[in-house]
Amino acid sequence: MKFIVSSSALLKQLSSINGVITTNPVVPILENFLFEINDGVLVVTASDLQTSMITELEVESKESGSIAVPARILLETLKNLPEQPVTFTIDEETYSVEISSDNGRYKLAGENATDFPKVPAVSDDFSVGMSTDVLSSAINNTIFATSNDELRPAMTGVYMNLTDTNTTFVSTDGHRLIRYRRVDVASDNGNAIIIPRKALNLLKSTLPSENIEVTVEFNVSNAFFRFGNIKMICRLIDERFPDYENVIPTDNTNTMTIDRSEFLSSLRRIAIYANKTTHQVRLKITGSELQISAEDLDFANEANERLSCEHDGGDIEIGFNAKFLIEMLNNVDSDKVELRLSEPNKAGLLLPTEKDDNEDILMLVMPVMLNNYV
Repeated sequence: MKFIVSSSALLKQLSSINGVITTNPVVPILENFLFEINDGVLVVTASDLQTSMITELEVESKESGSIAVPARILLETLKNLPEQPVTFTIDEETYSVEISSDNGRYKLAGENATDFPKVPAVSDDFSVGMSTDVLSSAINNTIFATSNDELRPAMTGVYMNLTDTNTTFVSTDGHRLIRYRRVDVASDNGNAIIIPRKALNLLKSTLPSENIEVTVEFNVSNAFFRFGNIKMICRLIDERFPDYENVIPTDNTNTMTIDRSEFLSSLRRIAIYANKTTHQVRLKITGSELQISAEDLDFANEANERLSCEHDGGDIEIGFNAKFLIEMLNNVDSDKVELRLSEPNKAGLLLPTEKDDNEDILMLVMPVMLNNYV
């Protein structure tokens, strides 16, 4: 079997799906790309059993066939070749792969393609379309709040709930919760799935910068994403997602509106002086003034700053994990943010004051109990 392809075109396609390949995979053949040629089209698959990514490109070939090619050595070779047509010659009996360029030959040992795990077939159980911009926003706004706790697998992914009026994406790690809702993505036959974090990270890095349509299909066990010439299939998390709506407080009588970048900069400075275990910062809102302070009694470090804010409600003092607040503020585009509070021991809500007409974002953060230092 023989085919000719542009070295840079092949490198570009392989790089876009290479992120799925892990070192020391469960099955050694998963260290390879699966190459399949048919009618002058090369289809390349990379997989880690949980997630598979597939891309295709046109090549010069009159034959058809398949081979598993070692991913790392092939990528390193292509990265160091100048742009030129390269010829792949594959011996289907010994599975050896020879790559010929203008001035060199490189020989590597492939493997039998039949040993490569089969990718689940796309079924037409359920389908919805959304733009890459919408999907990117949904991923960026939620993925940072997923949990790393493997004992609670439902929280290690992002929950996606489709209804006939909107689509809601939710993530939580038990300390904070993000609810991101889009009214421009809806479906008549509603459905809910939990997509693993690794798959979303791969999507995030692979989605093109230009705004194109993404087709999302899913059945009971897998989700399929298709955009451009790339497909991604991932196994869904088969767990029940926590009843998040009950956690969101509704009686928030205390509202503070503040400049996002000032608040963020201040938190970054104050956090340096916070306890390295709890990252606790204290917010004291009195009138139209916010006082942010932190101290680390172990090292006698302390810091405080005052910022002006708009405030509606009684004076309140509440503690939060600075890392969580910083990460949430980093993921808000709005110039100003609103912090809604009720009691010092109840969750606070962080909301942008300006947002796209099609989106609604709510960020919840649990308080840290204050040690009453003066």
